[in-house]
Amino acid sequence: MPVIHPTAIVDPRAELGENVEIGPYAVIEENVVIGDGTWIGPHVLVARGARIGRNCKIHKGAVLGTEPQDLKFEGEETTLEIGDNTVIREFCTLNRGTKDRWKTRIGSNCLLMAYVHVAHDCILGDNLILANAVNMGGHVVIGDYAGIGGMVPIHQFVRIGRHAFIGGGYRVPKDVPPFILAAGEPLRYAGVNRVGLRRRGFSSESIDRIRDVYRIIYQSNLNVSQALMRIKDEFPLEGEVKEVVEFIETSERGIVK
Repeated sequence: MPVIHPTAIVDPRAELGENVEIGPYAVIEENVVIGDGTWIGPHVLVARGARIGRNCKIHKGAVLGTEPQDLKFEGEETTLEIGDNTVIREFCTLNRGTKDRWKTRIGSNCLLMAYVHVAHDCILGDNLILANAVNMGGHVVIGDYAGIGGMVPIHQFVRIGRHAFIGGGYRVPKDVPPFILAAGEPLRYAGVNRVGLRRRGFSSESIDRIRDVYRIIYQSNLNVSQALMRIKDEFPLEGEVKEVVEFIETSERGIVK
């Protein structure tokens, strides 16, 4: 059964799983679901509409599931969803969705360090690491295994591909394709994320193929459309190559240069 500190305020309509622990002065509102084994630290606010998975750790002062900071929000019933085994560090602020997507989602096995802000309608994948004070606008999409350094602002509607890594302190105004490193001001391509890909079991052949594809995109003096045509001519459209091509073809903000 849940363990609730006597100073915590828990709405009786909240659904708490087995072995949930609620720390001192935490506030859990109605219409909240917290999965088995999750720990809620002191002074945490879990607002209505939050759905937290199993074995998560929510540290001191975090604020989860509050209303979107969006003038178009009209009080609709939306959610914030957090997967299993995710760690939310001190003073993160995570807003729920609007009627655009009806939810904000953070995946499983993620680490959000202190002061991260996840705005309305963001969709974050699994196994992400967001360092201190990453701040994103609404509707951001981040693929699995991405990493983002500290103090990074991410413009609304930006997409960040799987296994990408963005250096600390750089503004992200455009889409960041999968498998790359991005750094500089303005933000630009800084090579393939070889270290991260090796750690996650990508073969040398796959990494070399990704590198060759990005050489065409970023180092051939072709425009993006021409580069994609050349890639389709020279590589089988499968696996990581297909993922890169489809990401760029569906980009609405354009990709980093």
